[in-house]
Amino acid sequence: MVVLGKSAAGLEVLARSRIELIDTHDPDSKQPYHAVEMVCVEERLDGYMAVAKSMAHQAIHAERANLEKRGYRLIAVGILESAARKTSSLASILASHAAIHAADGDHFRNALAAAAEQDSLAVRRIKARALEDETAADLRQPVQKLRDTIAGLGRQVGAPWGADQKQAALLAWLMLSGRCP
Repeated sequence: MVVLGKSAAGLEVLARSRIELIDTHDPDSKQPYHAVEMVCVEERLDGYMAVAKSMAHQAIHAERANLEKRGYRLIAVGILESAARKTSSLASILASHAAIHAADGDHFRNALAAAAEQDSLAVRRIKARALEDETAADLRQPVQKLRDTIAGLGRQVGAPWGADQKQAALLAWLMLSGRCP
């Protein structure tokens, strides 16, 4: 998670962290669709979702409280979507190893979105592959300028500043611009 704010100097990284959505007491929760691949029990998936949603809610609540202490207000959550094709039924998911991995990722994104909505936060989901182009169009900035700005934010906060944090920062910037639904 990367939280951006605006200051007189420009964009500022207010917080960055990883939201853990995996129950350390249940190793199967790391890949819930793999866990039910052979047993095919939807109730078990519901349990994994409840735990992940609860963990996401706790993380969002803690970050919100931290930001409020510093005079900021959390109003929205951005979620990067994968390029994987969505399948409609559990049977079709379990029939394909690739679909299982895609569903595992969707499971955690859906938990995060549900937790954010439960906290009355706006949720914006955007495909990761479209992020740079959409941000460049919305902010009317060339992609290279976006990349340079994001790299500058990384220099502000120091390592680690990996691809996932760069993408999160870019999505936060897009949302912060106010031109993002």
